[in-house]
Amino acid sequence: MIGMQTYIKTYGCTLNQADSDIMQSILTSNGIYRSDQERADVIIVNTCTVKTPTERKILEFLAHLEAVKKKMIVTRCMASANQDLIERFAPSASIVTTNNIPMICDAVNETANGKRIVFGSNAKNNNLNFFSHEGGVIARIPTSGGCLSSCSFCETKFARGQLNSFPEEMIINAISNSIRNGAEEIQLTAQDMGAYGIEKGTNIVELMKRISDLDGDFKVRIGMLNPEHLGGYINELAAELQSDKFYKFIHIPVQSGSDEVLKSMRRNYTIEQFKQFVDFLRDSINGITIETDLIIGYPTETKWDFKQTLKFIKEVKPDVTNISKFTPRPHASASKLKQHGPSIIKSRCAEASKVVRAVQHSINDRFIGKCLDVITTERTEISVNGRTDSYKQVVMNQGENKNAGLGVLKRIQIYAASANVLYGKVVD
Repeated sequence: MIGMQTYIKTYGCTLNQADSDIMQSILTSNGIYRSDQERADVIIVNTCTVKTPTERKILEFLAHLEAVKKKMIVTRCMASANQDLIERFAPSASIVTTNNIPMICDAVNETANGKRIVFGSNAKNNNLNFFSHEGGVIARIPTSGGCLSSCSFCETKFARGQLNSFPEEMIINAISNSIRNGAEEIQLTAQDMGAYGIEKGTNIVELMKRISDLDGDFKVRIGMLNPEHLGGYINELAAELQSDKFYKFIHIPVQSGSDEVLKSMRRNYTIEQFKQFVDFLRDSINGITIETDLIIGYPTETKWDFKQTLKFIKEVKPDVTNISKFTPRPHASASKLKQHGPSIIKSRCAEASKVVRAVQHSINDRFIGKCLDVITTERTEISVNGRTDSYKQVVMNQGENKNAGLGVLKRIQIYAASANVLYGKVVD
């Protein structure tokens, strides 16, 4: 349909954002253009199944679109894992499951013509075939679909399936294309970057070696790695992270500070192994930023287990710790366990958050008074934001930097810090 317009609403992780970028590339190349929510002929809702609060927001949005009779397509994780919920809250919505990005144009055309369609094939697709960076400082590039793990709390694997690593050549071409089109920061993303290539007899390090050889002035952020794979190549990974092409940053989710809880979660590592990984990376890479994740209130988590988690935070001192309340997901085995009451989970999260904020604040306070090289990557209404070589976020006043371009390296003096960001001003 000539002149058709769509709006993509994205929920969830960087991988979902990358999926939305690919869908937009496919649509634009077929003459279907981006619009705002009000003017769009069809709204595409790119969904997430990781957390119950996010699920509620998605379902409220779908119910609203249904009530105002807006034509819509629901895609990605919820479309694959929870079609019953979609049909209950938005019975008119078309559905495009996780492996069917190539069908998005057909889905838009059919939906715009008043037809409800469901594309539900489970065939694996290398969605990166359709990637095209359309400009901007940041490019989000997926490296695989699915994963190799069987975590008891997660239903994303139910939605995305077994690991399907995209060919190295395809990823390298996507990075090169992005650099030619102005990208300064490449975010490589997957359900588990740590598993990349394992089913094909290779690993993430081999891909990183090829990236290091690329020409151009850019930085790569490696996405989340499951610690269970890290031991197989940590020496080589540390060596590659020292390349100027990579941020000195790693995201390795621990999920709990208790070995007993990790065992119940089916996380195939111990706390001692995790600590050894962190110690090795910090010894090998000066100033590396360590990010991790915690799930608080897992069904088997006792008071003692929770205290072990607090002890872990205080001892390991991650630069960034993301805290999530445990919520049972329908297709995850942990949903069948006896659950903690909401008040227990809420109080534990509050206590853990207090410890995390104190640790992060103490780390960031050390940067006050220092001058750092920062690449500007984002502009908001009130600030210009950037990243250091260790992927620390630096916020600068918009008024003082109103003429600052993005993708520019600046010398910044840090004058304040919070638990989450550094605040700085340009050094003349």
